[in-house]
Amino acid sequence: MNADLVAGYLRRHPEFLAEHPDLLDVLMPPARSDLVEAGTAVVDLQQAMVMRWRSEAERLRLVCDELITNGRINAAIQGRIHDAVLALLAARSFEHLMETIGTDLPMLLDLDAVYLCVEQAAEGITPVQLHGVRSLAPHSVAELLGPSRAVCLRGNQEGEAAIFGPAAGVVASDALLRLSISKATPPALLALGSRDPTHFEEGQGTELLQFLARSLEHIIRAWLELPE
Repeated sequence: MNADLVAGYLRRHPEFLAEHPDLLDVLMPPARSDLVEAGTAVVDLQQAMVMRWRSEAERLRLVCDELITNGRINAAIQGRIHDAVLALLAARSFEHLMETIGTDLPMLLDLDAVYLCVEQAAEGITPVQLHGVRSLAPHSVAELLGPSRAVCLRGNQEGEAAIFGPAAGVVASDALLRLSISKATPPALLALGSRDPTHFEEGQGTELLQFLARSLEHIIRAWLELPE
């Protein structure tokens, strides 16, 4: 292989650099004065390199903008979750805690409905007379979340009346968080509903939602003096 063979190959394959633009990053282009002396038929490789670098710089700028936007969104969500946990900790009674779940959490989390859903021990559901609490049929939690799943995110999901009650009509996406309150309590879940069909979607991170669920478990155990 020598310079003549390389030059000959490129003459026979004029599309080579267009098909391998990464080579522009390592080639040393001739000075502009040399191009002028060579005649107007010579391609300005410097211009091609500049265009390539500009394209790469724009791509990197878009990636950085996306990372910054996602970081701000995550920080805002984290702040909302922390405010929600503080509101739960500030409850003055168990009844106040349940009211906080149904009334304050939707506002703090920018949602349209939040309910604590608890399975009934036997067939024939007896409505729970607590604000923010819904009664579920036996085995409902396992049917919704499976045997061990901690969080289920459902986008473009019509609200289920059994979970969201009168708010079901406005719910278009939801997050179901399993609550393992105590061995002495029935299965339960925290249901979060939004009118935005893309607010909750499969594949989103769930670490902050699980933090909210674990915090609520501890708070309920403390109020009811339950074992883990």
